[in-house]
Amino acid sequence: MTNLRVGHGYDVHRLVPGRKLILGGVEIPWEKGLLGHSDADVLVHAVMDALTGAARLGDIGKLFPDTDPAYKGISSLKLLGEVGRLLEKMGFAVANIDAALLAQAPKVAPYKVQMAENIAAALGIEAERVNVKATTEEGLGFTGNGSGMAAHAVVLVEKTENLS
Repeated sequence: MTNLRVGHGYDVHRLVPGRKLILGGVEIPWEKGLLGHSDADVLVHAVMDALTGAARLGDIGKLFPDTDPAYKGISSLKLLGEVGRLLEKMGFAVANIDAALLAQAPKVAPYKVQMAENIAAALGIEAERVNVKATTEEGLGFTGNGSGMAAHAVVLVEKTENLS
């Protein structure tokens, strides 16, 4: 039996005026931001869901419900750090993370390295274990028409200890 587990995460948020745009923990200057209970960092949310899935922890809605006022406006990187602590407690180590942001605009290429570094730092892992990429959807769908953003993440974790 292998000690490796794969997790996939997906998240989506609506774009609205009057909110900051936070992606991968980076505030990106733009006319709209993502709507959500926390900072609505769609990229970090997808990473968290991938990690919680790999460890059979459910999802971020279970761990950090949007009905709890403690999470209103909270940095998603703080929540990611908590997910990392839960994984460590369960004896899991993150081998790698591959995340993709789906957005027509703004262009995020100048921020991708910082996003990967922020995600790695929140988890206490080397930045080389985190890849962030971005794509448009050629004007198609809600990401293509600019009404929202989405993100996918795939992670590989390894069970390093047999904790009961």
